[in-house]
Amino acid sequence: MHKQTRAPWWRTGGGIALIGFGLVAVFYVLREHYEHARGALRYALLLACPLMHLFMRRGHGGTTGATRCHGASPQAG
Repeated sequence: MHKQTRAPWWRTGGGIALIGFGLVAVFYVLREHYEHARGALRYALLLACPLMHLFMRRGHGGTTGATRCHGASPQAG
C-alpha cells in the first residue's frame, strides 16, 4: 500500500491565508510602532542563536555530529 502523506501546514490554503494575514499585521504594527520594534530588535538578535539551535536540530538525523563526520556508526561505541 502507498502511504498518503499530508502537505505541511504552510502549503495548505489555511496556512497560506494565515501567513498572509500575519505579514499584513506585522507590516502595520511595524509602521505604527517602528521605534518600539527597533528597541526590541536587539533582543531578537540575542534570541536568534538559541532559537536556531532549537529548531534546526531536526536536520541532524538524530546522531551526533562527531560520529557522522568520522564515518563511525552510532553503535560502535
